[in-house]
Amino acid sequence: MSNEISLVTGGNGHLGNNLVRLLLKNNIKVRTTVRNIDNKVPFKDLDCEVVQADITDRSSLKKAFKGVTNLYAVAANFSMWAKNPKEEIYDNNMQGTQNVFDIAKECGIKNIVYVSSVASLDFTKLPASVENGYNKDRRNWYYNSKNDSDKLALELGKKYGIKTVLVLPSAMIGSEAHKLSYSNNLIHQVLKGEIPVDTNISLNWIDVKDVALGTFNAMKSGKNGKRYILSNEKHTTLQETVKVAADMFPELNLKIPKKAPKWLLYSVAGLMEFSSKLSGKEPLLQRHYIDMFYGLKQDYNIDNSRRDLNFNPKSSKKALESALLYLKNDWDKN
Repeated sequence: MSNEISLVTGGNGHLGNNLVRLLLKNNIKVRTTVRNIDNKVPFKDLDCEVVQADITDRSSLKKAFKGVTNLYAVAANFSMWAKNPKEEIYDNNMQGTQNVFDIAKECGIKNIVYVSSVASLDFTKLPASVENGYNKDRRNWYYNSKNDSDKLALELGKKYGIKTVLVLPSAMIGSEAHKLSYSNNLIHQVLKGEIPVDTNISLNWIDVKDVALGTFNAMKSGKNGKRYILSNEKHTTLQETVKVAADMFPELNLKIPKKAPKWLLYSVAGLMEFSSKLSGKEPLLQRHYIDMFYGLKQDYNIDNSRRDLNFNPKSSKKALESALLYLKNDWDKN
């Protein structure tokens, strides 16, 4: 094993934990950060160093980054809703990105793979591509945070002379999840028959292990200052998703949801948003989200990822099947 240390921020998260496991399998010395140092369950039987750090706490990052050569910047606030989204989502992700690069420079880190998101892509021309520039839709604070922190990461990498490669995953699903991620939770809802209608919002499913491998390869062969989409090329509709589950588990008697008209979804979303102001809980539907994604086919051009990162993910259907089996069997036992 090399003496060089590779650090993964947010190693208890879905992608972070899979990446830690992949690095260890490749005989790489791994350190990972968690905000709650008592949260050791995701690292059971893993030969890695676990330290406490928060990307919004510069002093904790200084301790964690000491002696690190390669940094996988995975940790971020992934929330589509908050009481104060500007502060809780946008400001945290922007300041976290600034802190990570500032401290990386101080600690002499040579290479950073920064995990961005397809949320930072321009969807006005499909398939969406890194060549098309950035998302110009400014209605959602999470999307704004990924858009702007993506740009900031590239700017700071160039300013500090740190080789910086960005990866942009789509909806990651699959195994080694120690809590239900946003995407895995949607698959879990499908299994429980909790999808009453098709909102006409498509998804682009990708196996989290393929994203972890793409992220690992980005460190090895990604080009400095480049962005790489880690997704499948074609979208999957909600109806198609439920049908895959229904075919796999006929005993669940899952019903294929019917498409709801936009005006009806918009009305329901308005009521849900009003209710969320009283309850403080995230609404299941939001009007601006419907405006952004109703009818959008989330298709992506991954040519540069195939070429530079040898990225050849399993199909959306196979990723779905694997995730459904995992969530049906392993997760429901816990």
